[in-house]
Amino acid sequence: MISEKELKNIISQVLKEMDGEVKNIDRVKEKVVGSMEGLEDVEDITKVDLREIIELKNPINREELLKYKRKTPARVGISRAGTRYTTETMLRFRADHASAQDAVFTDVSNEVLEKNNLFTVQTKCNSKDEYITRPDLGRRLSDESVKILKEKCKKNPVVEVYISDGLSSTAVEANVAEILPSLLNGLKSYGIDTGTPFFLKYGRVGASDDVAETLGATVTCVLIGERPGLATAESMSAYITYKGYVGIPEAKRTVVSNIHERGTPAAEAGAHIAHIIKKILDAKASGQDLKL
Repeated sequence: MISEKELKNIISQVLKEMDGEVKNIDRVKEKVVGSMEGLEDVEDITKVDLREIIELKNPINREELLKYKRKTPARVGISRAGTRYTTETMLRFRADHASAQDAVFTDVSNEVLEKNNLFTVQTKCNSKDEYITRPDLGRRLSDESVKILKEKCKKNPVVEVYISDGLSSTAVEANVAEILPSLLNGLKSYGIDTGTPFFLKYGRVGASDDVAETLGATVTCVLIGERPGLATAESMSAYITYKGYVGIPEAKRTVVSNIHERGTPAAEAGAHIAHIIKKILDAKASGQDLKL
């Protein structure tokens, strides 16, 4: 639920952008709050699993259609009213599109980072807009971040694991609490030395190479939010690189993707990634050079 302070800030910003004077803000707030009353009782249609819903009114073989739908989160067998989508189909499409946009443009909450004992550093990007339009800046750490990492992190770890928002802050918030401890505990069970976890804001996958050079890590593993689609905005991936360096070919990375509630669950993915990192260290190779 949005706080009163946040609501006032939003209203103030809107009025400023409209070139209006910010007067009687409490009165405006009362009207806005009044229009929002009861919204907490509205069902979140994005929580409904489309794989379990038959939208067609009279399918010839309902059970066979449901069997196919359960194999994919894609929009199979959607319903129409004439040449148009039905209201429910269109609302779900709009809602999923909005969730995808939110995943890209919102920030990971400080509360989530604090709960998982992650301090924050940043790439050379200064905003979401710059992050999206300048991928090159998202692949390099800011000078201040390099300094912070050298001060706070373990030097020359065998494996450095860190979290990055990437293109989905939603993915980080949905998965980090389960995947990070699962991964670190898995590596510990193999007797593998790990570095100090942290959160990298506005990070691209390639930033892991700058991290590797900065900390002297043998293996870097970034758990990053993936580009959201209309199926889910919570998908995370792990990109693992053996002896990364700035400019290393992308083919040298090993990837574990589709980490989310309806894909590979976070806790299970963490254990799997630890196993793969063990193989990478044994083979002294990652990406296309690694034979799994």
